[in-house]
Amino acid sequence: MYRIRIHGRGGQGIKMASRVLGTALFRSGFTVQDAPKYGAERRGAPIFSTVRAARGTAINERGVIHNPDLVVVADDTLLTVPAAGILQGLEQGAVVLVNSRESAETWQHRLNLDVQLVILPAAAEVEDRAELPHIGATCAGAAASLLGVIAPDVLAAAIGEELAGLGELVVEQNRRNALAAYRAVQDKKGLVREGKAVAAGDYTPPAWVELSVDDVGIAAPDVRAVANSVQVRTGLWRTLRPTIDYDHCVNCWWVCSSLCPDSAIRVENNTPIIDYDHCKGCMICVGVCPPHAIQGEPEYLAQQREAQSADTGAGDNNGTDTADG
Repeated sequence: MYRIRIHGRGGQGIKMASRVLGTALFRSGFTVQDAPKYGAERRGAPIFSTVRAARGTAINERGVIHNPDLVVVADDTLLTVPAAGILQGLEQGAVVLVNSRESAETWQHRLNLDVQLVILPAAAEVEDRAELPHIGATCAGAAASLLGVIAPDVLAAAIGEELAGLGELVVEQNRRNALAAYRAVQDKKGLVREGKAVAAGDYTPPAWVELSVDDVGIAAPDVRAVANSVQVRTGLWRTLRPTIDYDHCVNCWWVCSSLCPDSAIRVENNTPIIDYDHCKGCMICVGVCPPHAIQGEPEYLAQQREAQSADTGAGDNNGTDTADG
């Protein structure tokens, strides 16, 4: 199975590169996985994507590729960024393809790598690295050539399929760049070898960290726990007040009481009761209440209603509760 990792920066088309390469491999008869790996990275931040390709068999591996057969580096400035993780897991026999103006000998000397390093000559230098034109498709084309199992017409068809929504002009520009890169490294066609199969028993188990478990009175945000700030009336911060309509409450107390981030909902006889001295009005209980028995109202209106009830001596009959019960 081929295991390929493609590194670049946000905005350079790294996700698109893995999709193009994956589609080309699929069209060439392989079973394929391709997936990007990124979170909320901004434009220009290091990202990577992965491609697995097996000859007609199911791919049972999942997740990040730790020991790639081919690493593609779309932006050579990332080679000096340890956090990018480009060199992680490289073993003897792996191939590293770098889009760079420097020679392979220069990078071999700088990195001291015991792998085969191939240079894809960088076509242009730009001030904003995320603006490298069509670099994703370019790297996919060079990678396809190094694999030696993807024909040029299949690569061109994969680009047309994956970029169809961007218009024919964009498709043609990417296709032209990809095929040029394919030809640029054609003297090393088939350089990448398939990695060996890894049995389930050979996987390195995860490094577990055992954490001690404190009593819930310490670990939970319980406003009644010893040595906390029970006297600080955080309910004074509230602008919205949740109120419980007990006519509609079905006593599924574990929902609202468990999800209250301040443990401001206590339970008596399977009935939830809100501690307004410490309820900050986050309205989480309103959002999670299955029968919608908890509603929110502006705090100033709730206080006006309480004052009117006190004046008339009628009491509070809307299902709310005070800190004193």
